[in-house]
Amino acid sequence: MAGSALGSRSVTVEQNQPEPAEARAEQQAEPSTAESAEHHEQIEAAQQDEVPVAAPADDIDLDAMTADLDGVDAALVRLADGTYWTDEVTGEPIPPEVLAADPIARRS
Repeated sequence: MAGSALGSRSVTVEQNQPEPAEARAEQQAEPSTAESAEHHEQIEAAQQDEVPVAAPADDIDLDAMTADLDGVDAALVRLADGTYWTDEVTGEPIPPEVLAADPIARRS
């Protein structure tokens, strides 16, 4: 009987030990203290980044914005009329590089 007790005892010990793959999975699932601290520092640094804030209404130049929108509207009308690429004063074509730099240009 002593032999059978020894045999069952060794089986019991082997059953309580995790498989090597399971042990690795457990180690990978639990971050180390250093990894946790580093992750926490990264989160704090990200939270401290400045977030852009919209300018107060008194800093916005509404007249300039209105003039820009008027220029866009005029360019759309000229595009619909087929005169978008033509200098309004000389009647000459406006070079593509001028329109690329300033899409609402009326003169070359």
